[in-house]
Amino acid sequence: MNSRILVVEDEPRIQRLVCDNLETEGFRVIATSDGDSGLRAARTDGLDLILLDVMLPKMDGFEVCKRLREEGNRTPILFLTARDLSRDRVEGLEAGGDDYLVKPFHLDELLARVRALLRRNEWSKINSKERIALGDGWFDLNTHEAKSADGTVETLPLKELGIMKLLLEAHGGIVDRHKILDEVWGGEAEPTTRTVDNFVVRLRRRFEKDPGRPEFILTVRGVGYRLGSLKDDNAT
Repeated sequence: MNSRILVVEDEPRIQRLVCDNLETEGFRVIATSDGDSGLRAARTDGLDLILLDVMLPKMDGFEVCKRLREEGNRTPILFLTARDLSRDRVEGLEAGGDDYLVKPFHLDELLARVRALLRRNEWSKINSKERIALGDGWFDLNTHEAKSADGTVETLPLKELGIMKLLLEAHGGIVDRHKILDEVWGGEAEPTTRTVDNFVVRLRRRFEKDPGRPEFILTVRGVGYRLGSLKDDNAT
């Protein structure tokens, strides 16, 4: 396992604990202890994941994340923080983060979240030259961009990308809700199959002309979801 992970954490004990355990698992680790140095290190080519504390000296983690996303940096970001209010989680995700883990955390959960994010990131590298068409919209497995049915182009969040990737791989077959939950959410403790349904609603609002009567992201009642027919050629 050669994935490179940046750890931005200002508490020496936590930084050492996280880095030691990641290295034991075979990851290559870079560590910094403030927002400014973390931002500079995050701009390094070849990073696969960033573990980012929120309350950092010089620049907080949310600001680091916002700046990276504004620069077009799509490296997955897992926030590590003692701030456990729901508004903090929302702020982190809206800043462009991909996951949020509250301190104190179990190392097993941290490693499960790390593996899940790395797996999702690998999905974006498959068929990287393809732009998959859905009706009047499309999604791009390389850039993570998606064009909605109304013509809006924006970044597709990794969890939505993961769901679409699983449905695409099934070639029209049924993908069970529990499989989606296991593959896309990995070791996260809170989500349920209802969470999967809510994300599918978001995807339908994005790609379907009439989300209430979907043509492309279809429900198989009591089981899961499948894709309707897609265009074979690349979208324009």
